[in-house]
Amino acid sequence: MSPTPDAVIRQWFKEVWDEGQEDAIDRLCAVESRVYGLTDPAGPPLVGPEAFKPLFRTFREALGDLTIVVERTVVQGDMCAAHCRVSGRHVGTSFGGKPTNRPVAFQGMVFARIQNGQLVEGWNCFDFLTMYQQLGWISNPPAPQV
Repeated sequence: MSPTPDAVIRQWFKEVWDEGQEDAIDRLCAVESRVYGLTDPAGPPLVGPEAFKPLFRTFREALGDLTIVVERTVVQGDMCAAHCRVSGRHVGTSFGGKPTNRPVAFQGMVFARIQNGQLVEGWNCFDFLTMYQQLGWISNPPAPQV
């Protein structure tokens, strides 16, 4: 019996992101998987584990002590929505700038379709703007006046 979509998404974040197990990408990501929203929003999806691994390496190198906590999930059939909280410290150069050694903490959502214990489609929306503001690369806009 295949694991539930909730179990797969939690295993994905624990093994791939928290523990940095690159080989888990091959186990948990289908060969023809499609991942949207982590690169150019208007661009094509990342297709398959080999296309996903460079993104994984970029984030793992840039953010030391990277942790992604799955706060909650909602499952409907083979779809799982996950609300995530991300934290880490900017220690590497793979984002294209010098390490700031600043902590980052932001949130995001993932909608994933799971089949036979693997991710086959994923739509991601993470608050990278907040991360860039915390790194000091983008200034914070003025707060709205109430």
